[in-house]
Amino acid sequence: MSAIDSPSLFERIGGAAAIDELIEAFYVRVLADPLLAPFFHDAPLDRLRKMQKEFFAMALGGPIAYSGKSLAHAHHGRGVKREHFAHFVGHLVETLKDVGISQEDADHVIEHINTYTNEITGTSY
Repeated sequence: MSAIDSPSLFERIGGAAAIDELIEAFYVRVLADPLLAPFFHDAPLDRLRKMQKEFFAMALGGPIAYSGKSLAHAHHGRGVKREHFAHFVGHLVETLKDVGISQEDADHVIEHINTYTNEITGTSY
C-alpha cells in the first residue's frame, strides 16, 4: 500500500462513528472538570458537540467539512490560556485511551490538535 492509498488518521481510528463516541465521552470529562467547565457554562452544548465532531473529522483527514467559525474567532476573548488548553488535551489523551485508540494513533491525534494551540489561546509563541 502506498502513502497515497494508506488510510487517513480519521479512517484508522474508526471514522465518523468513532469521532462521535470520542466527542461524547470527551465532553463528559471536560464538563466535569472545574477548571474547564466555566468556559462552557453558556455554550449551546449540542451545537458545540456538532462543531467538535466536524472539527475533529476534518483535522484528522476525514471527508467531513468543518462549518464553524475559525478557531481564533471562536475562542477570542474567552481567556483560554495554555494551561487550559493543556488540561483540555489531557482529557483528550485519557478519552482516546478509554475508547480504545492505539497509542500510535492517539499520539498522532494529539500532534494534530496541538497545531491549533496558538489559535485557541491567542498566543504566538
